[in-house]
Amino acid sequence: MITIPYLTALTTYFSYGLLFAFGQFRDFFRKIFDWWQASNLQGYAPICLGLEDFYIRRLYLRIQDCFGRPISSPPDAWFDVVERVSNDNNKTLKRTTVINRCLNLGSYNYLGFAAADEYCTPRVIETLKKFSPSTCSTRVDGGTTTLHSELEEVVANFVGKPAAVVFGMGYVTNSAILPVLIGKGGLIISDSLNHNSIVNGARGSGATIRVFQHNTPSHLEKVLREQIADGQPRTHRPWKKIIVVVEGIYSMEGELCKLPEIVAICKKYKAYVYLDEAHSIGAVGKTGRGVCELLGVDTADIDIMMGTFTKSFGSCGGYIAGSMELIQYLKYTCPAHLYATSISPPAAQQIISSIKVILGEDGSSRGAQKLAKIRENSNFFRSELQKMGFEVLGDNDSPVMPIMLYNPAKIPAFSRECLKQQVAVVTVAFPATPLLLARARICISAAHTREDLVRALEVISRVGDLVGIKYFPAEPNKQQLDDGRVKLE
Repeated sequence: MITIPYLTALTTYFSYGLLFAFGQFRDFFRKIFDWWQASNLQGYAPICLGLEDFYIRRLYLRIQDCFGRPISSPPDAWFDVVERVSNDNNKTLKRTTVINRCLNLGSYNYLGFAAADEYCTPRVIETLKKFSPSTCSTRVDGGTTTLHSELEEVVANFVGKPAAVVFGMGYVTNSAILPVLIGKGGLIISDSLNHNSIVNGARGSGATIRVFQHNTPSHLEKVLREQIADGQPRTHRPWKKIIVVVEGIYSMEGELCKLPEIVAICKKYKAYVYLDEAHSIGAVGKTGRGVCELLGVDTADIDIMMGTFTKSFGSCGGYIAGSMELIQYLKYTCPAHLYATSISPPAAQQIISSIKVILGEDGSSRGAQKLAKIRENSNFFRSELQKMGFEVLGDNDSPVMPIMLYNPAKIPAFSRECLKQQVAVVTVAFPATPLLLARARICISAAHTREDLVRALEVISRVGDLVGIKYFPAEPNKQQLDDGRVKLE
């Protein structure tokens, strides 16, 4: 749970209050002026209306240069960011021909496979020549190649399950699978900070949804006990099915799931466990097999294992792994399998090749070196940020480390100042996070060298002093140099 400093919370509320008051004041006069103008939409309701529209116009558009920055190179440790300009106060942005070479602290390229790789890239190119960029068909029609069958077998073996099914999009893996697994008369108990894809999938299922406090097994047990005792709404009949949904690493918090405790509770109350490993598979664990390996949980105790290929494997798509019966059922019923175009063959080959590198089946030790490197990089960077006085969320070994910004004015200030010094960061605000909990989300890669990380720390330290986001006193074992750099000892 994040405890916001009192003064920070007060100034953040004041900033949003000021923004809201002046925005509503301006909108009032805009309505008066619009009343005199003829409208071509007589009788139509406004297509954009409400607080979301207000937020977009009054906050997001003014700082949208901090989001959606186009790049013109692979998302490696360093990449090319295309400069944009605006002639209408950021309402629209136009690309220029100016390219800035920046240190990449925002991509999910955890193991460095998103750039050219000596083992993966030649095989992907060969697959492109052999199979083309797309199957142009669904899996049940003409969209299943030998690569798709091989990929499902490789993924199942990698995560330690009897079978797996793969999809062309990670987001859809959650949002399309949950409605197939459970429906009316069922109960989904979801972590309060689960990803939006899980939220939408749960809502689309028709099942009853209950939420437990983020990463709090004791509250999960309380919710389970109460719901089992009460049964279904109105009828109080027993639930047809109960599924507890958690993530391996929470993408906006960088926290590891308390999986052993959660599994023990689910066993006690006979609830199924659905584990989303989008950010943990391939990135943590001695051999990259995710939080089950890292935390010593038997994969047989996880009923549904979900993950994506968009992070550690440098590709696209997602997977569900489980029992033979479960996977066969999903292949017969899941709309993402029946109606969506199958995963691109070159993308499938990239996943197969990257898993072989991770397991050392390419004949080298590069996979083990990458896993050791991301663990070392992540723990070093997190430790140094904390020493500087930043409020950093998450756990050791997690490559995701949010730096809390809180105040809306600090979102563009931090992002723009870092970019000026050739460090590209991702800032996250409402609605992706609660209104008061804006943050910069740093993602570390095995492709980063120690020199890259030291440079990034120096820039972030200077910018942190400038915008005032060092909420804790710096530790004394660091020396602040005259030019603003940080000497790391």
